[in-house]
Amino acid sequence: MFTSSSARWLAALPALVALTAAAQTNSPTPTPTPSSASAEPAPSLSFHSAMEGYKPFAEEKPIPWQQANKTVYQRGGWRAYAKEASEGSKDEPAKAAPAEGVNPRAAHSMSMPMTEPAKEKP
Repeated sequence: MFTSSSARWLAALPALVALTAAAQTNSPTPTPTPSSASAEPAPSLSFHSAMEGYKPFAEEKPIPWQQANKTVYQRGGWRAYAKEASEGSKDEPAKAAPAEGVNPRAAHSMSMPMTEPAKEKP
């Protein structure tokens, strides 16, 4: 009876790897031969560094928190910043404001669907 043991598989593994490596073919790429008919000069290469125009980080001295709070107060507080954010950029179309006297939440409410009462089984 044939029994498979892990030792046999481990012994056969290097042989399998060697066979698969030998089965691969190495085809050398042909080297182009220069011909006198197509003697165009190669285009010149240019190099542009990604670091061109790099400005190193310069840490700014932080202002005291009291001065920062006064500046925010002078500009209108958090409401001014919220209004600025809600206006968005000038490229975006302005959102239509709800009509006067209309509850803005009413447009988003859904009424319950009308269903027939459940019939009792006889």
